[in-house]
Amino acid sequence: MTAEIEIVRHPRARRAKLSLDPADGRVRLVIPPRASAKTALAWAMTQRDWLERQRAALPEARPFVNRAVVPFDDAQLVIAWEESACRRVTRHADQLVLGGPQETIPRRIEAWLRREALRLLSEDTADYAARAGVKVAKVAIGDARGRWGSCASSGTIRYNWRLALAPGAVRRATAAHEVAHRLHMNHGPAFHALVAELYGRDPAPERRWLRAHGAALHWYGRGGSPE
Repeated sequence: MTAEIEIVRHPRARRAKLSLDPADGRVRLVIPPRASAKTALAWAMTQRDWLERQRAALPEARPFVNRAVVPFDDAQLVIAWEESACRRVTRHADQLVLGGPQETIPRRIEAWLRREALRLLSEDTADYAARAGVKVAKVAIGDARGRWGSCASSGTIRYNWRLALAPGAVRRATAAHEVAHRLHMNHGPAFHALVAELYGRDPAPERRWLRAHGAALHWYGRGGSPE
């Protein structure tokens, strides 16, 4: 178990704190700057039962394999591998059809989802930027665990591509949030008022959805093996 624990010294930490990241299952032990790592690890070893309970509550891994179901923009798409099909992933109604080597299905499905996420989020961002009367220099995607979107002072907005797996309303609310940062680089009252104006209402339900279900989105594409 010791090898599985990431030790982090934090300048404001006053005591050892053990946590498990629900987005990837990593175990982190945060300790004060001058604390004994050996003593902290010994304490962490006494928390095995707690860790096992936390692991048991983690979202289920949902690998991208043949016949798996993938949520996408308010739809449920089934991965349909056909030996005679083209290697390129193509959407036909509620199926993602592809051929080629089965061992490369996960990589190609994720690549398709990333491309589609960039398309959707670019459209969302352009819509809200036009409403706000602001310019966005660039829209990019990544896979950060800690945030769903970010807006740089340069005008670049970056999103987590897994927003394409969330309900469309959640994705659009996130885009409205980031575009509002082009005018307010804070989370003050004026910022929240602008987000609500752009989105059409207070996106509190969408924020709650991400808090409750966001971690599970990180488990799509993990685990399993091609059939």
